[in-house]
Formats: sequence, structure tokens, C-alpha cells
Amino acid sequence: MLRTSLCDLLGIELPIISAPMGPDISGPELAAAVSGAGGLGMIQAQFHPPHLLREALHRVRSLTDKPFGVGFLLHFPSDEGVAVCLEERVPVLWIFWGDPAPIVAPARAAGVKVFAQVGSVAAARAAVAAGVDVVVAQGMEAGGHVEGEVSSLALVPRVVDAVAPVPVVASGGIADGRGLVAALALGAGAAALGTRFLATNEANAHPLYKARVLAAGEGDTVRTILFGRGWPHAPHRTLRTAFVEEWLGREERGQEERPDEPVVGHTRIAGREMPIHRFVGIPPNRDATGEIEQMDLLAGQGVGLAAEILPAADLVRKIADEARAVIEQRLRPSRP
Repeated sequence: MLRTSLCDLLGIELPIISAPMGPDISGPELAAAVSGAGGLGMIQAQFHPPHLLREALHRVRSLTDKPFGVGFLLHFPSDEGVAVCLEERVPVLWIFWGDPAPIVAPARAAGVKVFAQVGSVAAARAAVAAGVDVVVAQGMEAGGHVEGEVSSLALVPRVVDAVAPVPVVASGGIADGRGLVAALALGAGAAALGTRFLATNEANAHPLYKARVLAAGEGDTVRTILFGRGWPHAPHRTLRTAFVEEWLGREERGQEERPDEPVVGHTRIAGREMPIHRFVGIPPNRDATGEIEQMDLLAGQGVGLAAEILPAADLVRKIADEARAVIEQRLRPSRP
């Protein structure tokens, strides 16, 4: 009932994708759990040196034999990581914030599918012209970095019409089975969920970060450029903490990259200890210490639908069951 042509293309059972959340919030355990339950799990390993990225890929494969993918933000150096993924023949590369064209030919030669995340119809058409296999239409409701300014409800069908027959994944504001059915009704072949998968056992987010996600509602996020250190003037959606509220209206301060910017905490990513300066766009992982609520607690407007922490596989099955129930109980033709 839920299987789509995109499922067939990817070799997955359910049109449910866990969006890549960085720099290491979605790691091997989360990706493997989602893929093992029938969806498509994604890892984000932007800061991993090649040998550690390779280890992460092997870790996923030790946990599941199902397809999975890796996400890259092309704003940051990605060539070495992409090369590792192609050597390892990772089934899917998810590309955002950059030109996918140089990646398409080598990926195709390696048998790797390329997803391009976009925020507009124009960007979707450009991605298809570059030869990508799948377009991810990201509405402005989404958490994390957000390129566009259009809601998913308006953007997804426009992208579907613009790039047909190239498959489209809907992203932004989707957090349960109802959202999945809505995405499919709009013409998407699958839905990508980020914020909802933050609230899983396997997500590598800090416990306080997860607690804030559970406590938040749809009005508790803001699209801003505040956390601009290291990636200035890049809009992102984050939780409205007291720290964020204090600086709203003065977001340019976060773009200045002052050498004397105070350190609000520390973390460990890909085996490397690093300070977290104020205004840096790194969400706190399990290893983060310090002033967690002064960090970038990225989350989308679907956050209010994350009511409990679940194992990721259980969440995949729950979303699928909810979607089937909507189709069977609400969309079944009435009998005379």
C-alpha cells in the first residue's frame, strides 16, 4: 500500500527516509536502524577524515544489509568524503548547498544514486539538468539549514510537476504518518524526516537537546542566520531558546567570526576534540559539554509532533502504520 516507484528504485520497502543531520547527529546506528526497518537511513559525516568515514560506512554495513546513504554539505570541503563513498559504493549520496554536477558522472559510474536537496523550483530544474537521480524538495518548515522560503505544501507539487519523471522526496514539517500520506498525495515518492528522528534512542544528539525537542511546539522555532560562525549568512531553523531570543534582531553579530568570541562548550566529533564558540552552527551531540542551551538546537516546525523518545526502528514502523490507517480509514471510497 505504501510502496512507491522510488522505493523500487532504491530497493527499500517503505517511503520513509531519515534526513542527514550533522555534523554527526545522524550516525551509523540511526541510519542502520531506519534502513533495517524498511526505510532509508542516512548518515552525516561531514567532519570525518577518510579513514573514519570508511569505518562509519563499515559500521552501518555490520548492522544492516539494507540500502543507506550519506549526506554532504557542499559549502564545506567534501571531495575526500565523496570519493570514499564512491569507492565503497554507498547506495545514495545526498547533496545540499552546492552544485551536484561534478559528482553525478562518477557517482553513476559507481552505481551510486545522487539526491539533490533544493528549496525552489529553479534549483530543482538545475539539479535535474545536472543529472541527479532524485530531487529533495525542502520546505521552509524544515529544521537545520534551509535554502528556500516556500512551505512544503506549496513547494513539493510544484517541484514534482517541474522535474517529472525524476522522483521527488518531500522534506520539511513531516513528522508522522499523516505527513507521509500528505507527501505522497502531493506527488512525492517518499518523505524525509529529520526533527522527528532526533527524538530516537539512536540519534547522537545531547540528552538536553532531545528534551528541548520533546518540550517544544510548532511556534518554538525560528528561521534565522544567528548561528553564522563558520557558515555566515546561511539561514537555518533552530529552537527559540532564551539565548536565541536574546539575540533575535541582532543576527549580524553571529556572522562576524571574532577571534575573541567566547567558548560556550566543547565536544568531540570524528575523534577530534573541539571548542564550541558562541554562534557556531554545530548542534550539541552526546559528547558536548558546557552551555548546551547557547548552542544551535536545530529543529523544524514539526517538532510538536515529537512526543516521546522511541527506538528508530519502532518509529519507522509507527509512521508506516499511521499512514496505512489514514489511507484505510479516511481515504477509502465510501460504499453505497
